[in-house]
Amino acid sequence: MKMMIKILLLTNNIILISQIEEVGADIGEPDCKLIEPFIIKDTGEFIPWCIDFTTQNTFMINSDKILTLVDPNSKLLEKYETLIK
Repeated sequence: MKMMIKILLLTNNIILISQIEEVGADIGEPDCKLIEPFIIKDTGEFIPWCIDFTTQNTFMINSDKILTLVDPNSKLLEKYETLIK
């Protein structure tokens, strides 16, 4: 499956930009893989998600924790791609 870069609004109101991949999973199991997720702050700053807790850069979450997915604008996409290189 092709990896996409998306902006995610989570049910807890956190906004992330991340590479995302849908994965097959049993009911109740995490079915979305987030790779290199960053929180987008109101100031426009990008902060690595869960940086205070782990050195991992890949996370599994349930799709029911995502309210919506949108394509980032070119400015955010360019900033994100620069960060993950």
